[in-house]
Amino acid sequence: MTTHPRARRPFWGDIRFLIGLVLVILSIAGVWLIVSSARETTPVLQANRTITQGEALASGDFHVVEVSLGTVVDDYLAPQDLEPGMIAARTVADGELLAATATGDADSGRTTNIVVESSVGIPARVEAGTPVELWYSPPLQEDGEYDAPRILAADVVVASIPESDGVLAERSAAVELVIARADVADVLAAINAGAALSIVPLGSGS
Repeated sequence: MTTHPRARRPFWGDIRFLIGLVLVILSIAGVWLIVSSARETTPVLQANRTITQGEALASGDFHVVEVSLGTVVDDYLAPQDLEPGMIAARTVADGELLAATATGDADSGRTTNIVVESSVGIPARVEAGTPVELWYSPPLQEDGEYDAPRILAADVVVASIPESDGVLAERSAAVELVIARADVADVLAAINAGAALSIVPLGSGS
């Protein structure tokens, strides 16, 4: 009896070859998508100065930069996202990209600005955007004597330090602070009572 050799399965019909081919195609497509995504940039707002908490956001405070943000692109504001009435919900540092979480509307603002005079001057390292504590020493009955210092407002940010007049003038002792509205009454009461006020940068101790 004559036997015929078994017919070979066609090479292209091998299911394992087809699966391997599909995997190679998917791998190439995945790499292409990653490279394409990395090359895509989005215009977003970058602060050109330090913007303190509670301050109104204006287009002049930003410039537009093209950056690659990938999947977090929606977490940052593009030029068209900046709307009238927006304020800084926290301090935005000079050069920082404007995150959506760093913005709010004026109606939701819980802070206000107030200028106080420090009795011991302003530390050299304090500047706009520096988080500080506001301390005070209440006046005693005796002339020129003050009680022990204590914290008047803890969650405070420096908005600005007014410049002193004169070429050789020393650094101003006045400072504009961003203070929670709930603390305003206590701060004004301390000022009216003649308390000695001090600005203490966080981390400096009392």
